[in-house]
Amino acid sequence: MQAILNFPDISSEIFSISIFGFDFALRWYAMAYIVALLAGWRLVVRLMRAERLWPDNRAPMTAEQVEELLTWVILGVIIGGRLGFVLFYKPAYYLENPLEIPILWNGGMAFHGGLLGVMAALFLFCRKNKITLMSAADALAIVTPLGLLLGRLANFVNAELWGRPSDVPWAFVFPDPRAQICPPGWEGPCARHPSQLYEAGLEGLLLGAILLFLVYRRGWLKVPGQIAGVFFIGYGASRFFVEYFRQADAQFITPENLIGFIIHSNGFGVTMGQLLSLPMIALGVALIIIARRRA
Repeated sequence: MQAILNFPDISSEIFSISIFGFDFALRWYAMAYIVALLAGWRLVVRLMRAERLWPDNRAPMTAEQVEELLTWVILGVIIGGRLGFVLFYKPAYYLENPLEIPILWNGGMAFHGGLLGVMAALFLFCRKNKITLMSAADALAIVTPLGLLLGRLANFVNAELWGRPSDVPWAFVFPDPRAQICPPGWEGPCARHPSQLYEAGLEGLLLGAILLFLVYRRGWLKVPGQIAGVFFIGYGASRFFVEYFRQADAQFITPENLIGFIIHSNGFGVTMGQLLSLPMIALGVALIIIARRRA
């Protein structure tokens, strides 16, 4: 008999209140964003105070500039993440329903879009304040795995973005009725990979530990761009790997394409997540090569 784990009974809401007939709720996903942004801000400030880690023993930003950058990053995450979801995953739907684009709680956010939004915000901020772009990118790269860790844990608590059907001993039976749609011939409850936890471990814990080791033990911040390059490679490779266990978005799945490949031939292909991760890996390699040549 297949060994499965029943999904824990955890509410997606931390608490809710009613004011003047309107219900307001704080959800785990929102809390993950809040904690990640605030903790990331304080960690970057701490990095700026450790001037010995930076080129010429001089930090690229002041604590006040880091605080200002936080506002730019928040806007980049929200605008980029939402537009990324709209353009990468449901362009046809939102073309017909453009008024729903700003409704963040209906649909979702895309990490790759949020990353592009943050990159654009960082570029404009550094240009405005005459800050070395690559050093600022390194600082954000160090703290981003914390946000990924908390975000993926929130995905798990929300029972969303679950993995493909599996009979591994640690597979979970997720409560969403759509998670119970398994391939023909499947016997018993439809258990699935907890792919959210795979991503939390790889993109969050492992990648974060590697970056901190390179910063504090190998002095990689001394060469601007190296840490950002490692982040892009690490995230891209982790996401590409986890996509083999993660359920593709419903709009990409057909009776002839149960895996949800966006590009496929003769049973082989890549998902949208893998397709978007390949440029990240290439960009990471390029950043490290350029950084070392300049050094």
